[in-house]
Amino acid sequence: MFKTLVTFSGADGGNPTAALVQGIDGNLYGTTNAYGPNLGGSVFKMTPSGSLTVLYNFCAQPNCVDGSRPNSMVLGSDGNFYGTTNFGGSANGGIVFKITPEGTFKTLYSFCALTNCIDGNRPNGLMLGNDGDFYGTTNFGGSANSGVVFKITSEFALRTIYSFCSQSNCSDGALPVATVIQATDGNLYGTTEEGGANGSGTVFKVTLMGALTTLYSFCSQPNCADGATHSFKPTTETSTAQPWLGPTTRARFSQLPRRARLRRSTPSAL
Repeated sequence: MFKTLVTFSGADGGNPTAALVQGIDGNLYGTTNAYGPNLGGSVFKMTPSGSLTVLYNFCAQPNCVDGSRPNSMVLGSDGNFYGTTNFGGSANGGIVFKITPEGTFKTLYSFCALTNCIDGNRPNGLMLGNDGDFYGTTNFGGSANSGVVFKITSEFALRTIYSFCSQSNCSDGALPVATVIQATDGNLYGTTEEGGANGSGTVFKVTLMGALTTLYSFCSQPNCADGATHSFKPTTETSTAQPWLGPTTRARFSQLPRRARLRRSTPSAL
């Protein structure tokens, strides 16, 4: 039987696009990607019966240095929640944050802190590794402005594991739009939206030391029967519709139709 537990009003946030995560107290925690009093989204707690409490409203600090437009969160081994935002931070490149179940908020890292955003820009979600550190990707930034795989240590220091488009013609992939997973072999696996042998995205494996292997390049089959994506060039500009976002990355798409498919990989491919 289907039951609606919460309907967001906008004042308490809106556009909840990320999955929920259950805390050690049994309650459900999540984010809204927009709205709230500062239009930057929110972190909320919800009881299993549907009673909702807003824990934090983003963009509460001047120039949104506390972040804006949050992604999903993960539960840390300390019982607190960790996540990222697409925008905001000291350089408007997004942040990594920590929030307690009671709502105490702390910014752990602001992306684009290094020259030319080589530390990454526009982070996706986080993944908790088996070493207790956090791993993730950024959609842009890095040495070629095509995204990175990064690690946030338990001391909350950031290390770039890999910068995409490091190989000729971006054969190693470009622009990851989702976080990575850690397999039983200890390596990280993920996808890129662009790049690869055919410019239509990849499935990749990267070791914790930064050695990347492209496992599959999409559009390898006739008529891209295995899936393909747009081809676009990111440019940076200031949003006029939402000036509070500051410099944003705009994607200019080609005329290629979008064909996105989920493909099963055999264990031998990994």
